[in-house]
Amino acid sequence: MGDNTEMRELPLDDWHRAKGARMVPFAGYAMPIQYEGIMAEHLWVRENAGLFDVSHMGQLILSGDDAAVALEKLVPGDISALKEGRMRYSLLLAPDGGVLDDLMVTAAPTGLYVVVNGAVKHQDIAYLRANLPATIDITHLEDRALLALQGPKAVAAVARIVPGVDRLYFMEADVFLWGEVPLWISRSGYTGEDGVEISVAADQVAALADALCAQPEVKPIGLGARDSLRLEAGLPLYGHDMDPTTDPVEGNASFAISKRRREEGGFNGAERILKALAEGPARKLVGLAVDGKMPVREGAPIFAGEAQVGVVTSGGFAPSVGVPIAMGYVAAGHEAAGTQLEAEVRGKRVPLTVAAMPFVKHNYHRRGASK
Repeated sequence: MGDNTEMRELPLDDWHRAKGARMVPFAGYAMPIQYEGIMAEHLWVRENAGLFDVSHMGQLILSGDDAAVALEKLVPGDISALKEGRMRYSLLLAPDGGVLDDLMVTAAPTGLYVVVNGAVKHQDIAYLRANLPATIDITHLEDRALLALQGPKAVAAVARIVPGVDRLYFMEADVFLWGEVPLWISRSGYTGEDGVEISVAADQVAALADALCAQPEVKPIGLGARDSLRLEAGLPLYGHDMDPTTDPVEGNASFAISKRRREEGGFNGAERILKALAEGPARKLVGLAVDGKMPVREGAPIFAGEAQVGVVTSGGFAPSVGVPIAMGYVAAGHEAAGTQLEAEVRGKRVPLTVAAMPFVKHNYHRRGASK
């Protein structure tokens, strides 16, 4: 993985180290994997509020006339319908319909605010420049950091220092002031819990992180717990559970294909993807409950009897559930919940059961949801 000295530093690098973080290379950066321990940090987020540094991710602004219409050629979501302050999860598609990245798109006052994964952000930017009209400007907000505060007590903690944040519902965003510092805040995240993501000027992020961690509900949380939280929430990790060899239907992301786009097509790979929607995919990403205590990791082959029918793409111990869980691709005919399969781990067979996802209930603060 390389030496940390070869990695780029996050704006909060010194802050993390002062908090006792163990730093590891990830997506070209030195990033905190844990502070006090993955299990404790995971459970803290499920019960309180955890602060994640996700500044390695790419923050982009797409601006210009008809930017939403232009982007729709590359993603299967209804971007044109987004009202200002509303956001949508979508997928950046290759010409053949393979997934190049998953991303969040928000209609912002200055254009479309797009957050892409850190490991592929430069490839994404190059792909967007090559495939969007020259009239669309792409601005990479390299002078901004990104924090995620997640957990049932996250919004109350933020609202204490940034008044008004609690008026947002899930997948809504707006500009707020922290004193005189403008923040772009969305009620979103990737843990299955309620929470916010905060875009802030890089030279202000340490002070903001201190202010958030001064709240009694908040502790800094590392990448290790972020991964176990998203796995429990049934959320795919790009580069593992989805990549250019997978399309949205087999990747269990059909929900990202908006109704209008299903009817009209007009996006990369539409013929392949709409056919998979109509006929079913040849393989499907599924949740997997593991029998026993042995974790089943990425790359483990999945068997039905003596026939290999799939492969594990993510796996580990689920602290909130108390057992190992996994995700993986299985061939059509083996994707129904309750299907009994086996994974091969170190030459031994480990029983698996196809399970409905998420493994832990989502706790998003949705508009119109009953309390």
